[in-house]
Amino acid sequence: MAVNKAENPETAKLSRDFGWLAALGVILVIAGLVGLIYTGVATLTSMILFGWLLLIGGVVGLLHAVQARGSNFFWLGVVVAALNIAAGVVVIGRPEAAAAALTMFAALLFLTGGVFRLVGSLVVRGPQFGWTLVQGAFGLLLGILVLASWPSSSKYVIGCFFSLGLLFDGLGLIATGFGGRKIVGMVTEQHEAAAKTTQPE
Repeated sequence: MAVNKAENPETAKLSRDFGWLAALGVILVIAGLVGLIYTGVATLTSMILFGWLLLIGGVVGLLHAVQARGSNFFWLGVVVAALNIAAGVVVIGRPEAAAAALTMFAALLFLTGGVFRLVGSLVVRGPQFGWTLVQGAFGLLLGILVLASWPSSSKYVIGCFFSLGLLFDGLGLIATGFGGRKIVGMVTEQHEAAAKTTQPE
């Protein structure tokens, strides 16, 4: 009796899903590489997307607040939604100024984070002393470099981070997609081998 080697529909669907995941990863990697080349465009694009997210989130939050009117959190929801809407309008209207402000904020975060890591590693001297020291020094140096060339650094810093995020997310999706397809193929082969061993002569 011949063994039915037709692929299970669920297995085929799972394999296709992992394939689409890998394809999405390739798109993100390409977008990340393009963004690293054209960091200025990536900065403006990321700021406009950020502004629209704030605006849409503010509108949705306002609708939720209106639906929950009469509750104790009504006015808090209205205020938060209004702030998000206002911030979204400002970011969309002036993406360059928003990028400069966000770059300054990021540089200050790098500086404070680097200082805390350096001081903490020197005081605690735990098992990760060397790694924490390197992280602190890198954060401190990065913050100083960004601040030293601010506001011109705002033209590429946000776009660079945004593009790197796309690049690494894309690589992760590619690894997940190909790894998932490989696992599905291995499981299918094991099921076929088990079916052969239990098949009557």
